[in-house]
Amino acid sequence: MSYKTLNPCILIYKGKAVNWFDDKNVFADDVIGLAKHYNDMGADELIIFNLSDADDEHEKAIDLIRKINKTIEIPTVVGGNIRRIEDVKKILFAGAKRAILNFSKKESLTLIIDAADRFGKDKIAVSLKDFDELFKHQNVIEKYSSEIIFMHRLDLNSIGYVTDTPSIVLTDSMDKEEIAKILNSSAVKGVSGKYISQREMGYVALKNVFEEQGIQMSSFESSIEFSEFLLDSQGLLPVVVQDYKTNQVLMMAYMNADAFEHTVRTGQMTYYSRSRKKRWVKGETSGNYQYVKELVVDCDKDSLLAKVEQIGPACHTENPTCFFQTIVSGECANEYNLHEALESIYNIILDRKQNPREGSYTNYLFEKGLDKILKKIGEESTEIVIAAKNPNPDEVKYEVADLLYHTLVMMVERGVTLDDIMKELTDRM
Repeated sequence: MSYKTLNPCILIYKGKAVNWFDDKNVFADDVIGLAKHYNDMGADELIIFNLSDADDEHEKAIDLIRKINKTIEIPTVVGGNIRRIEDVKKILFAGAKRAILNFSKKESLTLIIDAADRFGKDKIAVSLKDFDELFKHQNVIEKYSSEIIFMHRLDLNSIGYVTDTPSIVLTDSMDKEEIAKILNSSAVKGVSGKYISQREMGYVALKNVFEEQGIQMSSFESSIEFSEFLLDSQGLLPVVVQDYKTNQVLMMAYMNADAFEHTVRTGQMTYYSRSRKKRWVKGETSGNYQYVKELVVDCDKDSLLAKVEQIGPACHTENPTCFFQTIVSGECANEYNLHEALESIYNIILDRKQNPREGSYTNYLFEKGLDKILKKIGEESTEIVIAAKNPNPDEVKYEVADLLYHTLVMMVERGVTLDDIMKELTDRM
């Protein structure tokens, strides 16, 4: 089954989001806020073009892209001013899912080969302004890239006859019927451009409109039917909701068949309200939506674990989780998993940097600067090598702990978060 995506675009010029490639009037001052808005409204992917001319503006745009990828959950695909392999590297290291090579530029013909060889073809997309470019360079495009972004109106029926490479059409059309026509093409996997990038756009609602026209917009499909669940006495399925990044339990609710099907179809957590006796989409009044990352059924099929991306607080009390009132506490309450422990230490180090304390070793390192921190990391790395050669495993434990601490200090100094590292490790799996 071919699923379709809605991919708004942001065009960055001199630190602002502008209206279009040939219209540099400001669309939004806050580029990061605009990206977060698209993310929170349910977009599938974000396409970014850096239209800056000067080198210093180019670097600022890369920094903006890095901050965007730290802020949002949806993937980004980034193009603009890519002339060297180093430009591709900067974009990918800024967190982009793919870098877009402009095939109207001759240097892209050789650059794509080097880029795909170094980073993998799955990290490379190409943009085409002329359909003839696909005919001319079809073999290179298919061998060294994983996505085509068409930057013009074209004969949609011809794409499928020419290439199997997934395609996205970026258009300046504001006609919803034309957008639907594009999505109806079997050769197109998604659409971007002016219509999709409207700030007032609600992507879940728009997906529902297209679904009614027979366009499959959901990327989720349940492997079992709701009828296979073992329901409670009210005919409902209990659902435990968990933050997919931190594993924090957020809330507990119930689903009936309608709520389950709506959740799977839209990707937004939807429940059945026992008090109001009606379906409710989490966040429909508060804006604190929950987007599905994974649904897991338990062994008896009588409850569901939903791993979600939570927008804002999960609880109506504005607490991050509904489970915030401790009524019994024991020793286990002080135990951490590794991620929680590192996150706690990272936050303490960050607080020391923002609120220095006299006599703090952490503040001493920050005062001495990056070179001192890096010197300590080098020393601790050497200590680990020495400890590993010794028979006592406790020495390894101590030295690894020292290295982790100093690495966390360096990360805070350089503005790198644990989520950045987890995302990088996950991407490598």
